[in-house]
Amino acid sequence: MARTPAPGTRERILTTASRLYYEHGVRAVGMNQVITEAGTGKNLLYSHFPTKNDLVAAYLERARAIRSAAARRAREAADDTPRAQLLALVAEVASTTARPGFRGCAFRNYLTEFPDDADPGDADGPPTPVGVARDFLAATHDELAGLVAGLGVADPERLLEELWLIVDGLYLQAAYRDRLDRRVAADTAVDLARRLVEDRTGTVA
Repeated sequence: MARTPAPGTRERILTTASRLYYEHGVRAVGMNQVITEAGTGKNLLYSHFPTKNDLVAAYLERARAIRSAAARRAREAADDTPRAQLLALVAEVASTTARPGFRGCAFRNYLTEFPDDADPGDADGPPTPVGVARDFLAATHDELAGLVAGLGVADPERLLEELWLIVDGLYLQAAYRDRLDRRVAADTAVDLARRLVEDRTGTVA
C-alpha cells in the first residue's frame, strides 16, 4: 500500500526549493539537490511537482504572493491618493532591496537566466515559469501606470517609464552593492521618485 505523504510535505519541498533557487539560481539547482535538502524521496517530490518547471513555477508563484502582499500593505499604510500610493510602492521596493540577504528580484533573475524562454504557456494549462515572471512584472507595471494616470500629468507615459527605471535600478544595484551602499541608493531612489512626481504635478508630495 502506498505511503500517505506527511502533512506539509509539499510546503517543505517548495520552501527548500525556493531558498535554493533564490540563493543559487534556478539553473544551478537540480532536482536531486532539492530532494536531498528537503529530506524527501524522489517519488514523493515528483508526485507534487512532476517536472522542474512545475517546481520553478510554484517558487515564482510563491514569490509573487509575497511581493503582492508587501505592495498591498504599503499602499494600505499610505494616504489614499495616487501620489502617496506611487511613492509608497517605490519606498517599499527600496526598503526590500536594502535588506540583508537580498539577492535581487526573483522574476527578473529568472528572466535573466533564461532570456530565450519565450513560452508563456497555455492560459488553460499549468503555469510556466516565464509566464509567471512576465505576468507579475506586467501587473506591477500596470499598477504603476494606473496610479500615474490618476495624477493627471501632461506626459504620463514618460513619468511611468522614469519610475519604472527607478524600480528596475533598485533591483539591479542590489545584486552587486553591499548593504550600506544599497541603503544609500534606496534613500536616493525614493527622493528621486518624489522629485519626479513633484515636478510633474507642481505640488509637494
